[in-house]
Amino acid sequence: MLELNAQPTPAASDLIKDGTDASFPQDVIQASQDVPVIVDFWAPWCGPCKTLGPAIEAAVTKAGGRVKLVKIDVDANPGYAGQLRVQSIPTVYAFYQGRPVDGFQGALPPSELNAFVEKIAALAGEPDNGLADAIEAAEQMLTEGAVTDASETFAAILQEDPVNAKAYAGMVRCYLALNDVDQAEAVLNGAPAEISTDPALEALHAQITLLREAANAGPVADLQAQVDADPANHQARFDLAVALHANGQVEEAVNELLDLFRRDREWNDGAAKTQLFKIFDARDAKDPIVLTGRRKLSSMIFA
Repeated sequence: MLELNAQPTPAASDLIKDGTDASFPQDVIQASQDVPVIVDFWAPWCGPCKTLGPAIEAAVTKAGGRVKLVKIDVDANPGYAGQLRVQSIPTVYAFYQGRPVDGFQGALPPSELNAFVEKIAALAGEPDNGLADAIEAAEQMLTEGAVTDASETFAAILQEDPVNAKAYAGMVRCYLALNDVDQAEAVLNGAPAEISTDPALEALHAQITLLREAANAGPVADLQAQVDADPANHQARFDLAVALHANGQVEEAVNELLDLFRRDREWNDGAAKTQLFKIFDARDAKDPIVLTGRRKLSSMIFA
C-alpha cells in the first residue's frame, strides 16, 4: 500500500471567504468544478445567522480543504439570493460542478451541521491510494490503445475492490474504445448501487446518451442552411447542435445550444439546457469548453 505524502492545509482565506453577486461565478460556479462549495446566505440583523456562521466555518475548516465556504450578505447582494429563491435566512446551498446539489434553511445542531459538511465534502470522492498505481497503469494502456491489457488490469482491480468507481469506469471506456456501445452500456447499468452516482460513471452515462443521439444526427450543412434561412427554427438549431457534436465540433455545438437557450430557455421543456448538461457531464470538468460553457450558461440563468 502506498502512503500519500502529507499535504499542506489550505489557507483559511482560500477555504472561507465573503462573496458578492459579482464574485459568485468565480467563487462558487467555477470553484465548485474542483471542490464542493457551500454558500451561506446571511444578514447582519439575523440572530440565527450569528450562531450558524461560526459553526459552519468550524466544520468547513475541520474538513481540511475538501470543501469551501462562501458567505453572502443578502442585504448587500440580493441578486443570486433572489435567483435561488432564498425566502428566509440563514439559508445554505451546496454547489458541486457548477450546480446546486443540497441545502437547508435555519440553524442546525453541531452534529447535524458536521454531518452535512462531511456529506458535501464526500461528493468529490476519496483517492484510492492502495490501487492508484494499477489504475494509472491501466489508464496509460488504454490511452496507448492496448485495450485488452487495460481491460484485464481494470478487471483485476475490481476483483480486489468491486466498488472501485475508477476501475469500473475504465472497463466501460474499454468497451467504448472497441465501439461496442451496447456492451459498454450494459456494464455501466450493472454498476453496484453504492457507486452508481459517482461522477465518473455519470459522465459515461451522458457520453453514451450523446453517442446514441449521434447515430441519428442529420447532415450539418443541411441543418446549418435551415438555421440560416430561419434563425427562429429552434428544432433545426437543436438538431444542428447534435450534428455538430457528432461531428466532433463540440465548441460549436455548445455555442448553438447557448444561442437556443438565450432565444427561448423554455423551448421543448428546457431541451437546450438539458443537452448542454449532457455535454458538460460527458467531458472533463476542467475542459476549457466546459468551463466557458458553464460560465456563459450561468450568466444567462442568473441574469
